[in-house]
Amino acid sequence: MKIEKINENQIRCTLTKEDLELHQIRLSELAYGTEKAKKLFRDMMQQAQIQFGFEADNIPLMIEAIPVNVDSIILIITKVEDPEELDTRFSKFTPYKDRGQADSVQLDGADNIIDIFQKLCEAKRKDTAQKVSAPAEPPVSPAPEISIIRLYTFSHLDDVIDASHGLNGFFTGENSLYKESRSGRYQLVLHQSDCTPEDFNKVCNILSEYGKGKAFTAAGEAYLKEHGELISLHALQQLAQI
Repeated sequence: MKIEKINENQIRCTLTKEDLELHQIRLSELAYGTEKAKKLFRDMMQQAQIQFGFEADNIPLMIEAIPVNVDSIILIITKVEDPEELDTRFSKFTPYKDRGQADSVQLDGADNIIDIFQKLCEAKRKDTAQKVSAPAEPPVSPAPEISIIRLYTFSHLDDVIDASHGLNGFFTGENSLYKESRSGRYQLVLHQSDCTPEDFNKVCNILSEYGKGKAFTAAGEAYLKEHGELISLHALQQLAQI
């Protein structure tokens, strides 16, 4: 289990296949708050407290999940000092209580986390089915790829411009910017494209400093294309020139 401190309110935890085997837990169990998942989460938070002094007692936490492959995942854990300011459509929160009250800790899977885990499990089932039905000496085939789409909401266009400058040309993949007619908010649709999971994680961390993010779907993007006002098909690249 590798834990890294991003800032005072945020840590990144990488869970590998070996970590999951050590805790005798499947990747799919993390999204549904099983007892093994709760214990793994408590161990993670205790290790973060010991290593970095990351105190999260009675503080709401926002958890984002980014898959690395079908057997490992990166969790971004953020302390939220004022959760009332966050849009509940984008995130659900998990209060991490004192270790003396460990039995009452709950790990409620946020919608975007459950969606990612379901995609991982579906990909793994397909991969397993192919191996079972293959001939005695099947050709080696690559593992299924999972393309991640993220949506970031910004209140003002200046926030999107600042975010593009913050990336400083680091991200060159597919991204589109739309404006909602009713709320006037700006919606940035970000595709993983050719980014590695590690690089895409860095991009998501930077954008989170300027806007609110969540997992997204192709159906949601289609809705934006139909009902939103398209500002740019290469927003981050173009706005970085301003």
